[in-house]
Amino acid sequence: MGLPEERVRSGSGSRGQEEAGAGGRARSWSPPPEVSRSAHVPSLQRYRELHRRSVEEPREFWGDIAKEFYWKTPCPGPFLRYNFDVTKGKIFIEWMKGATTNICYNVLDRNVHEKKLGDKVAFYWEGNEPGETTQITYHQLLVQVCQFSNVLRKQGIQKGDRVAIYMPMIPELVVAMLACARIGALHSIVFAGFSSESLCERILDSSCSLLITTDAFYRGEKLVNLKELADEALQKCQEKGFPVRCCIVVKHLGRAELGMGDSTSQSPPIKRSCPDVQGKLKEKSKRVQPQISWNQGIDLWWHELMQEAGDECEPEWCDAEDPLFILYTSGSTGKPKGVVHTVGGYMLYVATTFKYVFDFHAEDVFWCTADIGWITGHSYVTYGPLANGATSVLFEGIPTYPDVNRLWSIVDKYKVTKFYTAPTAIRLLMKFGDEPVTKHSRASLQVLGTVGEPINPEAWLWYHRVVGAQRCPIVDTFWQTETGGHMLTPLPGATPMKPGSATFPFFGVAPAILNESGEELEGEAEGYLVFKQPWPGIMRTVYGNHERFETTYFKKFPGYYVTGDGCQRDQDGYYWITGRIDDMLNVSVREKIGPIATPDYIQNAPGLPKTRSGKIMRRVLRKIAQNDHDLGDMSTVADPSVISHLFSHRCLTIQ
Repeated sequence: MGLPEERVRSGSGSRGQEEAGAGGRARSWSPPPEVSRSAHVPSLQRYRELHRRSVEEPREFWGDIAKEFYWKTPCPGPFLRYNFDVTKGKIFIEWMKGATTNICYNVLDRNVHEKKLGDKVAFYWEGNEPGETTQITYHQLLVQVCQFSNVLRKQGIQKGDRVAIYMPMIPELVVAMLACARIGALHSIVFAGFSSESLCERILDSSCSLLITTDAFYRGEKLVNLKELADEALQKCQEKGFPVRCCIVVKHLGRAELGMGDSTSQSPPIKRSCPDVQGKLKEKSKRVQPQISWNQGIDLWWHELMQEAGDECEPEWCDAEDPLFILYTSGSTGKPKGVVHTVGGYMLYVATTFKYVFDFHAEDVFWCTADIGWITGHSYVTYGPLANGATSVLFEGIPTYPDVNRLWSIVDKYKVTKFYTAPTAIRLLMKFGDEPVTKHSRASLQVLGTVGEPINPEAWLWYHRVVGAQRCPIVDTFWQTETGGHMLTPLPGATPMKPGSATFPFFGVAPAILNESGEELEGEAEGYLVFKQPWPGIMRTVYGNHERFETTYFKKFPGYYVTGDGCQRDQDGYYWITGRIDDMLNVSVREKIGPIATPDYIQNAPGLPKTRSGKIMRRVLRKIAQNDHDLGDMSTVADPSVISHLFSHRCLTIQ
């Protein structure tokens, strides 16, 4: 899925315009009374009171929230220090510097020992095949994380080391990332759909000393031999002078042959349905079990290491400003940016956004369909839900396999109450009509959410009318890999919704709209979306390149964090994200762009090269314009065929 860096202008789609009102903005939907009655924030007035305090008194507001977490030592100095102005010196953000804690301890140990949630299900795991399921309780998760923490320490991993993780959506992925957090190592998770070259590049950039991967997995009908890709990446690293000393491999496709039993010292056994239960599964036995190559002296089996590991592990107490993880996001130069998030602020922000944006209550079953390889999965599959003691669904498959009913059958199976997915998935499923959705009950659903690329009003209205049966509020969230958590979003019990609008800022977020001269615009306005002050979840740097951090986010408008997005604010104060600022070129209105800016050539295109999150890859368009086939890192491109088409149909230019 990926980072939600864009929203479209409202009103695209005729049905959306008709149903949402003129221009798609006239009509709003009030929160359902039954949601507001039990909501943490039950009214727009209460939201405004809390938001005002959060931006006027951020130290007191977040200080109160920090008291809900465990700190080994308190903050000895200022709660917040920062500089957003490059003209005044180095950019820095420090929340609670000097306080010590451990995020793994807060999301597991406290839930098990203090809150007595040990027997509560942390994750229902739903495999690629229907019927391949397991569940893991908070106690079981804690034991496995402690064991794998001991495994990592035995392999020489220490606080501050970087560990690369290249895995599908299986419970061991959560175990691995939390084990890194427990011992103070930084996890760098690489989406399992990325190439060996992309994995190699990320390992080299952050000098990862260990890789964790899987034998293989199926994504729908497609077999992905992940170990083979990992081997290729490690060979490339070796050739470039950086040998990775250890690769730990989970036997996932070969799990059945292990005969694990019910020991919590290993992953819970996968419950597999009889192939005759569902016609679609009859072919499962014919599926290939790929040959796994083995590199003696480097490769180690996860299950063998876990058998030897103790089930207690003292956490490493980390400074609130110590780095927690690195997550790479696409860069305009073709070289991915290693976004760095830190322990304390990130913990506070994802826990708080999860609680309020999804209006979480203890009995909820939450399902975020994002892959953990994206920031959405980091924040709202792993850390945010676990920090609140939530039960979540962890899904390995895809929405259309074995059929287009899959998501809704899972919703009914686990009685999902809060559902968070991408507009891409919504638009895809819309094509199959209402019946695959309405044939399922969906009675458990209370709140729907969207994340990622733009959602047009037509898709929003279908989601609201068909999936939510016109009774579930939709939280259309705008944020970025760099922000750590939600920035602009409705709250389910408080915010009247407008299809296509991300509505209002979350607590601690102070947005502004600037013109080209950097002047703040008041009232109805359109311009650059920026944020005026830090929130706890903001990234702290680009790994190994702080200058790139400053240039990318702070140089254009000193004193502000620059999102790179355009934004409109309407007469009601609602924010509408219009897309990446430098993606916008109106070629139909000559007077607005002027004769100097009129394009020399215009090439018709059926589509544009975009990342999986919907962000237009402008550097690729520049390469196509120059007829330069050296495109750099293409691992994030959603549809490579678009690029081939643009090259093959490139308009003739005078060189």
